[in-house]
Amino acid sequence: MVDRTAIFGAAEADGIVRCDACPVLCRIRPGRAGACHRYANDDGALIRTDPLLLLRRTIEAGGPLVPFLDAARDWDGGIAPPAQEVFVTAIGAGTTYPDYKPAPFIVGSRHAGVDTVTVVTEGIFSYCGLKAKIDTDRHLGPEAARVMHEGEQIGHVTTAEYGSQMLSLGGVRHLTGGSKREGTVTCAALLALCRKEAIEVAIEGGATLVLQAGAAPIVNGVPERRMRVGCGSAAIGIFARQWQGHVDEVIVVDDHITGVLTEHQAGKCLDMRPSGIRVRGRRSTPGRYFQVAHPGMGWGGTDISDPLTIIESIDPRLAWPGLRLLLTTTTGEDSLYLELDAALRPVPAPMPRAVADTVARIGENCEPALTSLLFVAGAGGSLRAGVTENPILLTRGVQRGEVRVTMGGAPCYLYPGGGITIMTDVLAIPDRAFGHVPTPALVAPLEFTLRADLYAALGGHVDQALSLEALLAQYGQGATHEDWPAGNPWPGAPG
Repeated sequence: MVDRTAIFGAAEADGIVRCDACPVLCRIRPGRAGACHRYANDDGALIRTDPLLLLRRTIEAGGPLVPFLDAARDWDGGIAPPAQEVFVTAIGAGTTYPDYKPAPFIVGSRHAGVDTVTVVTEGIFSYCGLKAKIDTDRHLGPEAARVMHEGEQIGHVTTAEYGSQMLSLGGVRHLTGGSKREGTVTCAALLALCRKEAIEVAIEGGATLVLQAGAAPIVNGVPERRMRVGCGSAAIGIFARQWQGHVDEVIVVDDHITGVLTEHQAGKCLDMRPSGIRVRGRRSTPGRYFQVAHPGMGWGGTDISDPLTIIESIDPRLAWPGLRLLLTTTTGEDSLYLELDAALRPVPAPMPRAVADTVARIGENCEPALTSLLFVAGAGGSLRAGVTENPILLTRGVQRGEVRVTMGGAPCYLYPGGGITIMTDVLAIPDRAFGHVPTPALVAPLEFTLRADLYAALGGHVDQALSLEALLAQYGQGATHEDWPAGNPWPGAPG
């Protein structure tokens, strides 16, 4: 356990402490932790069991030094050596619940010559969820199909995007709007994913998936390798010139838009001879076909295993014996080379090296298939009272771009419109950032950084602020120190 001064909580008989860090109000006996394992009773004092996380970065040569880190000043802790900046994250900071009191830490520092305040708190989020981007051509399930985990619905399939399929997981209706077990299972699944762990889900009428942030999705037990280069039409446009002279016709099989080279505008511009090969499906524009087959786990995300089945007819007035035909997919993982015989029937033949090279080039242009998880939450609730006495001023400051919102130092995208609805890449947030409470809800770090004068103008809890050096002196030795993630921008106060 972390040796920290008691944060809050009410003492009862027999050394029991009642924790008021969330609505559950656990009664914790000495030496025990609460239901969330985030708070414990340490000899009658309620303490946070996880250490405060401090992120530090080395200042580039010639960069501004914040005054409290100036080498000329006395500094005996060695916690933040000269030529480093420190950002106090909300990880391990504690919560403001029941939100009538100031945030756990309101930290004053100086960045690039600007007096800055960072308000640090862990939020309890019932209104939260994950948007999962699954890089795959495989058919995961029909849109709006239920996503199941341990027998409970935790989300649904949403729109397919370019080379990816999307899932919406969590949300308040699954956390609190269903049965108690549904809420518990949903919360546990979200927590595991936010902690960058793997879980298995099943989509009704579709596939089983193993999901983990930053890892390849596993569809029906098979890890995905490639995110497609584009739709079938896009593949025609990209590689048409490389196919010219090596094949007479190319069909790129795709569940969404199947491309046919000689009909396509790219083939027309290259003066390629019409092949007379017509594919099934609904013709959109020349060389672009929709619905050539049903969605599935076969070629190009369709349900076919034999690509020749998509050929509807071969026009003898246009086709010729010896016509060279390539069928491939948008990832290049499936391909077949054929030549027409004397009866104009497609017959498999050894693929010439030059043609094989073009198929390999398709694969080369595919990015690795990944699972991306974006945490979405409404941060406009009562925790704002821990920042200011008039919460609407904070909301408006965030919306105007005067207040920077981060999660564990990671940048957040602010949704337009009312409130403070944010979205953050789970991989950008430091490890051990997420927790939970049994209500059920997730606990996640939240930091608001703004100019000190603006914080005062917003009615902030200025009298509760402490300097960064005072925070380091009081809590620094028991804190966790990590290097600043290279991919995240430094969250200075907006100008």
